[in-house]
Amino acid sequence: MLDRIGIAVALAGSVFATPASAIIINGAITGGSTLGLGGIWQKLVALPAAVGNNNQQSPNVFGFDEDQNIVIPAEIVVDIGTNPAAGETVASHYIFFDPAVVSSAIGYVDFDAEIFGIITSTGNLLASDFLINNAVTYNSPTLRGLEAGDVVSIDPANPFRLLFDWRAGSPGDYIRVLTMRSMAIPEPQTLALFGLGLLAVGLAARRRPA
Repeated sequence: MLDRIGIAVALAGSVFATPASAIIINGAITGGSTLGLGGIWQKLVALPAAVGNNNQQSPNVFGFDEDQNIVIPAEIVVDIGTNPAAGETVASHYIFFDPAVVSSAIGYVDFDAEIFGIITSTGNLLASDFLINNAVTYNSPTLRGLEAGDVVSIDPANPFRLLFDWRAGSPGDYIRVLTMRSMAIPEPQTLALFGLGLLAVGLAARRRPA
């Protein structure tokens, strides 16, 4: 019986010990001239060699995850939202729009964790570059940020969603989004297998000879 309990405990550990992360999960372009040019939202799973200053030249709005679950040593200043304080854990994400011709893009990006804040200014992007932790080259760092008239916000009805309304040409629009650490939630099929395992342990215990 103890062996069966040990198996159940081990199974529980394997199900619930999945490392937590905070990632981009979805997005869409819902309006703007780039929609007519075939522009779509695209998460970059394979990271680009470089971003910034006309690298993409695409009607798409792109994003990728930077470093995950960083305990920050000092407060990070954001332009929109709440400044994460020293000792808090954040995850970093890069969102950008680099069209070949001057275009507008309206849409949203969803994350699996609440958004702390959005960094849109050149100075604050430079100050938060320690969150990158990847092999991507960020070209022309002093040209990053948003242009006058661009709008980005946290959806007031959904703290997991970033809203954007941009018009960009050269060198494009670039922002960093900081989210909280997401909680590791097992997928439904994993929970189902765990439940079946516990049921099997229970039935075996009931059938044990007296």
